[in-house]
Amino acid sequence: MIGNLPRNFTEKMEKILGEEYDKFMSSYDAPRVYGLRINRLKLDVKQWREISPMSEGTRQIPWAEDGLYYAEGERPGKHPHYHAGLYYIQEPSAMAPVELLDVQRGHRVLDLCAAPGGKSTQIAGKLQGSGVLVTNDNARERTKALAKNIELAGVRNAVVLNEEPEAIAAVFTEWFDRILVDAPCSGEGMFRKDESMIGEWEKHSIQRCTIMQHDILEHAAAMLAPGGRMVYSTCTFSPEENEQQIARFLLEHPDFTIIAVPHIDGWEAGRADLAGDVGALGEERLLSIKGTVRLWPHRLEGEGHYVAVLGRSGIREEASGAAIAAAARPLANGAAKAANAKRDALSAGVKHREKKLDAREERRAAKRQTRNDWLNVGTERNKPKRTVAQGREGEAAQIQEASPVELWYQFAEQFAVNALSWPGVPVAFGSRVYLQPAELPALDGLRVVRAGWYVGEAARGRFEPSHPLAMGLTQEEAVRSVNWSASDEQTLRFLKGETLFVGEADMKVQAGAGTKGYVLICADGFPIGWGKYAGGMIKNELPAGWRWM
Repeated sequence: MIGNLPRNFTEKMEKILGEEYDKFMSSYDAPRVYGLRINRLKLDVKQWREISPMSEGTRQIPWAEDGLYYAEGERPGKHPHYHAGLYYIQEPSAMAPVELLDVQRGHRVLDLCAAPGGKSTQIAGKLQGSGVLVTNDNARERTKALAKNIELAGVRNAVVLNEEPEAIAAVFTEWFDRILVDAPCSGEGMFRKDESMIGEWEKHSIQRCTIMQHDILEHAAAMLAPGGRMVYSTCTFSPEENEQQIARFLLEHPDFTIIAVPHIDGWEAGRADLAGDVGALGEERLLSIKGTVRLWPHRLEGEGHYVAVLGRSGIREEASGAAIAAAARPLANGAAKAANAKRDALSAGVKHREKKLDAREERRAAKRQTRNDWLNVGTERNKPKRTVAQGREGEAAQIQEASPVELWYQFAEQFAVNALSWPGVPVAFGSRVYLQPAELPALDGLRVVRAGWYVGEAARGRFEPSHPLAMGLTQEEAVRSVNWSASDEQTLRFLKGETLFVGEADMKVQAGAGTKGYVLICADGFPIGWGKYAGGMIKNELPAGWRWM
């Protein structure tokens, strides 16, 4: 058995579980189970099985379409397919909340407590590049892993924030179709997976966690659109953080109801008898807590979790496409008042959901504008810089330098296929360029870690593509590429940061393009980074932090 469990914890579990207590305790002697989830942005389970040497040792996780158990001896994090973003290593029970969120293509989705990003990448796979994903964590250090996992998975339609829920709610009031609150908790369900959680449990009291959870839920509720769905989940067994938290939320939010979770083998209904003294809630709403679900480690192959699915009554209203496009354009520095005014205009001028298709068509038309049209709506920081140089006659002449956005367009035309038709509005923050979802309201005043798909940076009058750009592409979208098997020595050398020596015949080059310049490096047909080709040599452009050490 793992190290000594706190007596307060074991006594509480015995009281809750009764006759099942001994089975629960014996689960701590059982071997851990391991899971990974296939990245649907890249491929499906069938395709992965066809190329992976791990496939024979895996089996399906019952509650996750793309989830697989793998054997303890495997090391999926050491395989090149991991560096290609083909899967995410994830505890099996942790896959359940997003499955119950019912994300559909085109949805606006918020993952409010997202680090390290496993559930965000799961959401992104369901969106399939459509809609908007806002993923957030209030701990600055944790957003580093969050952003990296979003980029590794090749997500194009996400914005990464480092904010408190209250600040996000001020910008995104009633904006999201789906919200995931994977709440910070006492972590009792993770004791078997990570023994250090036992010490953390004794430091961070359940009472402190319930206060945080209540605050997070309050602000999350304000951001959910009428008719939307919110999932609240924890990895703890504590009723104070589970049934009691949900009962209190229902009491304070009469426009929310529990959407009953269909049970899978091993899942247990939430316990209305553990919801505490909430007489004012009413018997019917109290009993609806049975529609939430507990995942116990002695009942299934996974760690402990609790999940509640909450629906908000009403019908979402939709702003016109023109209004969305206007509000989504990047604003000049110091334009917070204008941003608020635009958001107010959106609220006042809404149309019903039956206009949604018209709005989408308007947005598509806007995205088909020429490159110069896009540049004309850029912010002050996107406008070209001007320098003064001496003309032939000695008089001062102004020479216009290309802006970061214009340099991006120049690069995209030369090194990517149909890049100008990709979804997203190009915006520059300093020298960095992002493709930002067009529906997004202005983010002025928020701490933004990634303002969209980070495509690269302007430096010394040229554009340098980012590693996240490579990870978000397909091989077919690159003007030039090379592809080796995952086991090829060239693949392993690239992932270690080494220079590669190849002939022009090894490269796949689009018609009319030369061989010199940036090359997309692929393993089994999936990008793993950029190289730069010249004279039979590929200079390795893989950033140090992404290398296989």
